[in-house]
Amino acid sequence: MFLASVPHVTIGRSVFHTLRFELVFVMLCGVILPASLAVGVGPVRLIPLLGLDQNATESVTTYNSFICAALSALGTAVVLRRFRLYPGTAVAGSIFPVLASFYGAALAIILFLRAEYSNQILLFCFFATLAARYAIETLHIRVSGLFYWIVPGGKVDVIRQLERTPTATLSSTSVEDIPAGAIIADLHADLAPEWERFIAEAAISGRGIYHYKQAWEAETGKVQINHLSENGFGSLVPSIAYQKIKRLVDLCFCVLAFPIALPLLAICAAAIKVDGGGSVLFFQRRMGFRGQPFKVVKFRTMTETHNDGDRQESITQNDDARITRVGKFLRKSRLDELPQIYNILLGQMSWIGPRPEAVSLSSWYEAEIPFYRYRHIVRPGITGWAQVNQGHVASLDEVTEKLQFDFYYIKNLSYWLDIVIALRTLRVVLSGFGAK
Repeated sequence: MFLASVPHVTIGRSVFHTLRFELVFVMLCGVILPASLAVGVGPVRLIPLLGLDQNATESVTTYNSFICAALSALGTAVVLRRFRLYPGTAVAGSIFPVLASFYGAALAIILFLRAEYSNQILLFCFFATLAARYAIETLHIRVSGLFYWIVPGGKVDVIRQLERTPTATLSSTSVEDIPAGAIIADLHADLAPEWERFIAEAAISGRGIYHYKQAWEAETGKVQINHLSENGFGSLVPSIAYQKIKRLVDLCFCVLAFPIALPLLAICAAAIKVDGGGSVLFFQRRMGFRGQPFKVVKFRTMTETHNDGDRQESITQNDDARITRVGKFLRKSRLDELPQIYNILLGQMSWIGPRPEAVSLSSWYEAEIPFYRYRHIVRPGITGWAQVNQGHVASLDEVTEKLQFDFYYIKNLSYWLDIVIALRTLRVVLSGFGAK
């Protein structure tokens, strides 16, 4: 017997959760049918038009447009599916920018090659694929596919406190009696012999068994802070190869962003001068990559009374009286961070990474929080996983939670997570989330 009160959910993964369904649905409703409608023929008669007869202009135009739409739809499906692996990621909010990015890249290649294409086919397929993606996301929301069966013992109480995924504690050691769902246990605990046998039998039968920390991290986007040796980081040094590639990507984006950033920098500087005079830029010593202090540059958003070595003045409070009128807008829109492109060019920062703290604050945190210094193992960033999940922090408890987000980023460092952060940063900028 299990607990009497088990949440009412659909247990097991639905066909709507499979990649096969997504690809078939998107290709049919998002590419084939709209392309047929744009050309004015049925889906069956569309196939001859996709031939590679170079003497038939209509065939080449249709073929190029169809391939462009199909690759964009397939690429979007793969990327969005990866996004679901990261906690708190609103996949529906990423559909339009991801699909638009793929279409933009495909169209840029077509224009570069001076190939023939059809605006009508691309427009029909773009909006049809967009609608198909939102339909799939609606099905994902309505169909629950995850349930945690908890093996009693150890530190599994933290799993019961999760809000997004329903749980139930096991009381039977018979694998056959358990419906589909993930089995969660504290695999480092000294469990009773009958539960150890149960876990072994469940593993042999092909059931998914996960350490409670894996489930907690996957649901919260944080890494629990106990001791470094207990946090399961694997290698304590993140991928050096990826960090080098990331550095190259940072420089490329600086070059691409410069034509857009330059007029914005001029407008912001002029607004600060008109608002009250004084210096336009603000320099502050921050703790950087590998624990090396550096001077971060930002637009000045406060009155010029800041003491760089004062810990209390380094903390921005809610409705801080020092924030100027223009500064309030710059902070909410995150435009005050724009001059940090200079820090990125110098290699002191990255576009994405843990936010650098003032040296005075960093010294305080290191004295209060175990292994806080470990967050300096990657370059600090203009935006990061903690910023898109938590926003600005001030208290020690908030800093501890922020550190859990930072450690999750370091542990899962990848271009996929960086893409997720970049897209969620757009939402943060538009909404003003977490600004102070």
